[in-house]
Amino acid sequence: MLDIKKIYVTDSKKRPLAVQVDIKTFERIEQVLEDYALGKLIEENDPEDILSVAESKAYYSKLRDKK
Repeated sequence: MLDIKKIYVTDSKKRPLAVQVDIKTFERIEQVLEDYALGKLIEENDPEDILSVAESKAYYSKLRDKK
């Protein structure tokens, strides 16, 4: 598990408003979330949507030609 050192930001009545983390921890959290989302997207992918190399090249060629 990721060890997250947190600094709580509170209002004048000591009610929590926010949490601060160092930039390295924030970037690691971002990476974990992106990896998770990508994994979910891959899991949801329909195997029938997979293109061969030739089909992929033709598809991307059409996209490039539309520019």
